[in-house]
Amino acid sequence: MTNKWELIGKINASSYRKKILLILQDPKTPSQLEKETKIKFSHVSRALTELTENKLIECLTPNLRKNKIYKITNLGHKILKSLN
Repeated sequence: MTNKWELIGKINASSYRKKILLILQDPKTPSQLEKETKIKFSHVSRALTELTENKLIECLTPNLRKNKIYKITNLGHKILKSLN
């Protein structure tokens, strides 16, 4: 498991991860994230994978192939709070 400071460093190292984590306070699909952040879909997808692997976000609809919905986890909220 990654410790808190490594997660903070990982989020600070990427403006994409930070933007997506902030926006996922309300559940959203990757397409919605792309539109709201103006980040290319491929970058959104990669950031979602990394954030999910680090348990900072979770997929609410894992059985869907398309239009999965993601939201921030409690750990994600704690890390965001530490960033401010």
